[in-house]
Amino acid sequence: MFISGIKLQNNSKKLGKTIAVYLLMTVLAIAVNLIYGLFGHGVHSAAMTGMFLYPLLGGALGYLLIDRYMVFITRFVVYRIGYNSFNSGLAALTVGSFLKGILEIAGTNSPYLIIFFFLGWVAVGIGLVVFGFLVVSNQRFLKAGKRMKKTEETFIHE
Repeated sequence: MFISGIKLQNNSKKLGKTIAVYLLMTVLAIAVNLIYGLFGHGVHSAAMTGMFLYPLLGGALGYLLIDRYMVFITRFVVYRIGYNSFNSGLAALTVGSFLKGILEIAGTNSPYLIIFFFLGWVAVGIGLVVFGFLVVSNQRFLKAGKRMKKTEETFIHE
């Protein structure tokens, strides 16, 4: 029987790069907030101040947990759908928070900002559902206590 949902490569290195990129984005978000605050004439925005939390908690911490406890889910093709959706959602939430902060500092508002947050949370939700599906449908890896090694190895599924 052919199973097209199995990848035979280890994606642990990619997870490490993803975590590093999210940490870099966190530092960048903090720097943007501080620099923008210098030119804001003493006006601050809670949305812009908290903008760094999306890449830090959602991105770096989320993928760190996957790397430590659920790395086996990266071997399945469906993982990319969750990965792309989750990352797109976090990007939309971060950009939406940034734009909301700019508009709050400028003293105005836009009815279109809700679209960033709505679609961002929907995309993050889709990513989490895909990750959860992969964990639940592959409980045998967790129950057996087999944590994949960081080397190249293959699993044979019958």
